[in-house]
Amino acid sequence: MKKLTSVLATLAIGAAALAAPAAAQDKGTVGIAMPTKSSARWISDGDSMVKLFTEAGYAADLQYAEDDIPNQLAQIENMITKGVDVLVIAAIDGTTLSNALENAAASDIKVIAYDRLIRDSGNVDYYATFDNFKVGVQQASSLVAGMKARFPDVKPWNVELFGGSPDDNNAFFFYDGAMSVLQPMIDAGDIAIVSGQMGMDQVGTLRWDGAVAQARMDNLLSANYTDKTLQGALSPYDGLSIGILSSLKGVGYGSGDLPMPIVSGQDAELQSIKSIIAGEQYSTVFKDTRELARVTVGMVDALLAGGTPEINDTKTYDNGVKVVPSYLLEPVSVDASNYQAIVIDSGYHKAEDLN
Repeated sequence: MKKLTSVLATLAIGAAALAAPAAAQDKGTVGIAMPTKSSARWISDGDSMVKLFTEAGYAADLQYAEDDIPNQLAQIENMITKGVDVLVIAAIDGTTLSNALENAAASDIKVIAYDRLIRDSGNVDYYATFDNFKVGVQQASSLVAGMKARFPDVKPWNVELFGGSPDDNNAFFFYDGAMSVLQPMIDAGDIAIVSGQMGMDQVGTLRWDGAVAQARMDNLLSANYTDKTLQGALSPYDGLSIGILSSLKGVGYGSGDLPMPIVSGQDAELQSIKSIIAGEQYSTVFKDTRELARVTVGMVDALLAGGTPEINDTKTYDNGVKVVPSYLLEPVSVDASNYQAIVIDSGYHKAEDLN
């Protein structure tokens, strides 16, 4: 009898162990729509969310649309048809999802905009992002600090401006934040925009395309800098920064007696961290996507439990129909002086990957 009891106990433990993975997925399914795998940043976002949602007891349906708007719409509609409980969407174009979100609302599916605001829809329940105006402030502040250090005897500093994708609401916050720092210096004559190109209608870079930024910098240099030198370039994203740097190196900046201009960035992508170490890109802005994923999981937990997610901003993000309640995380400016502590010691990048 003792042996039988022992066997039954062992079988019960084994059955519980086998049932654990299924039980860990019983809280519902989260549909996660990401824009593209062409940026390491979005791959990190997707991986972090799948990991954290799975650990929290959800099934995760992660889809990447490769910057194709109809593809993302089809993926979202498919998630709705399959009956996901919540949609987490990082939109390619934040103005194209109104019809899809009407269908989600009709199916009682909650929607969280992830890092990119979804516009022109009343069916966006919450928004998880970073303080995007502050990102721009940090980019411009590091640009100015770098020019002071590298070009202390030059005035005015010659600078060119690059903006993000005009269909991404964040791009305007980045640009406005940066210009809150730079415009007073332009007005005072400390900074000259030699090309005269200012405003998102002139400096925006569709789809955050680094090749487009490189080609534009090629044109700016050939048209405006045959007898002048450039001291700085405001870049809102690392992928653009690498393209801008390629253009600059192509005409000799960073060699001989032609110092590399100060170039900003964002997302702390591995290639840009290597570039910062090499003395090319000056800075980036670190946005810890692991923390953003954690906040998003917390929002989903609260929503599906019938509660109210934690938010810290109810004024900033008007999407044209409503002010979307938001949780804003803090960005961190990164340069050669602190990259080790911020992105390596924290485990965001591995030290061996820098070789």
